[in-house]
Amino acid sequence: MPQTLEEFMVWEPNDGYKYEWNDGEIIRFERMKKKHLLLLRALSRLFASTEAYRLGGELIQEQDVWLTGIQMRRPDLAYFSGQQIDNSMLLADEPIPAFAIEIISPTDDAIKVDEKVAEYFKAGVQVVWHIYPENESVYVYTSRRNVVICIEHDLCSAQPVLPDFEIRVNDLFALPQVG
Repeated sequence: MPQTLEEFMVWEPNDGYKYEWNDGEIIRFERMKKKHLLLLRALSRLFASTEAYRLGGELIQEQDVWLTGIQMRRPDLAYFSGQQIDNSMLLADEPIPAFAIEIISPTDDAIKVDEKVAEYFKAGVQVVWHIYPENESVYVYTSRRNVVICIEHDLCSAQPVLPDFEIRVNDLFALPQVG
């Protein structure tokens, strides 16, 4: 295991887990499950129909996001505007996504999940979705104090960041027709 940030940055684990760096602590997460792949596909296709996509924005999977100089997180999906992407090579600061999505696994620690929400908002993220595949619900945060829990026919929205990125919970969790 890496002991320093420099070692972490060049470390390429092949044990089936993903890792984040938080002020010297390495945090291990399980990789995506099959149901997660279906969710990622549905969200990526939804994003492809937005104005932000037409303007060069991207919803990027597991991008390294440096919230601070010592805190690197990898949201399952993160939205970066076209301008952020274009300017990323020119600016010294790392871009902070305005919108982040985390797919929460049954093994995720609730305290760590809550800490990450606080870190995201402190760094400037404006909307965070926590998707819970096991109980088919989506928690939509627009601040640490403002969260809407969406279930069944509720409409989840990424407003104010992406006003046209919205989906009903039932549609998000609908299984594809095979055959």
